[in-house]
Amino acid sequence: MRKTAIFKDKIFLAHNPGTTHIESPERIKKIYEVLDKEENSKFFKEPDITPVSKEKLLYNHSENLIRQVAATSGKIYSVLDADTSTSKESFNAACHAAGAVVEAMDLIFNKTVDNGFALVRPPGHHAEKNRSMGFCLFNNIAIAAHYAKKKYGVKKIIIVDWDVHHGNGTQNAFYETDEVFYISIHQYPLYPGTGSLRETGSGKGQGYTLNIPLPGGQGDLEYANIFNTIIKPVCREYRPELILVSAGFDTYIDDGISSMRVTGNGYAYMTRVLVDLAEELCEGRIFFSLEGGYNFSGMEEGVFATLCELTGIKEKNEMNMKMDYAFISRLAEEKGSHPAIEMVREVAKKYWKM
Repeated sequence: MRKTAIFKDKIFLAHNPGTTHIESPERIKKIYEVLDKEENSKFFKEPDITPVSKEKLLYNHSENLIRQVAATSGKIYSVLDADTSTSKESFNAACHAAGAVVEAMDLIFNKTVDNGFALVRPPGHHAEKNRSMGFCLFNNIAIAAHYAKKKYGVKKIIIVDWDVHHGNGTQNAFYETDEVFYISIHQYPLYPGTGSLRETGSGKGQGYTLNIPLPGGQGDLEYANIFNTIIKPVCREYRPELILVSAGFDTYIDDGISSMRVTGNGYAYMTRVLVDLAEELCEGRIFFSLEGGYNFSGMEEGVFATLCELTGIKEKNEMNMKMDYAFISRLAEEKGSHPAIEMVREVAKKYWKM
């Protein structure tokens, strides 16, 4: 069984953007309760989390943005944009979320753990250099990538973003570099309106952004097909030293924010593919950070499916499910690609052997 770190803390329940806001503490509260049970906690390491330093926030964000978010500290309610609001502890929670991903990089590169999952709030992938948006204050996954590059000299990182929304902030952070390859699978058109096939990077980064925009209605088999026919070959050609994942569970079949149809089996399958690629290409170094997901049952199903694949838990427990990896792969192959997936393949072939 692999050594998997989970990053969770009560501070992430203290961030409350409003009683009617869908990005609520309840998203992760039940998950924490299940993981706190002795029969489940034994499978994971739970490191302490310290807030990120301003120096590390500056890897990805401007002084002005950090000052703006910090100014919300202690205030009952502040509004940063139409979708993004804060409470007294939101800045503290955001600093701990970014601190968790930094700590994870240290643990993974020092081989203290094999992999990890930051079960944190607020999410991050929409946050831009100068702007908090889309429920996100600071961009956790981008900070992790910057830190791995600066502290450990990593020259090739792949970020896979399977949240139903395009991660505009992460894409823009690395749009002009070949040292971070950003791959986003998202429903399109949907908030924030970015992530078209035409967005492929610029300058040295040309070809190192790969968007996979999909119409609604795509489920486990379509996602399995994407991972089998696009992500696997591209990863093997790029040969990353680290795989980072923006794990959003708003593609779940009953999540009202989208019309995707992914189930726990789909999340398990995607995780298994990425874990296998990490073991094949980069000594198992892979790390997940929580993004969206607003159906509580879907959150639990998706998070536990992901954690079980990360850890390699085989014994029966309340977190895991039966997943026939080979069967899903075969069904996905027999069903064939959706036309939208074929369009992505044509774009990718301009830069990668596929």
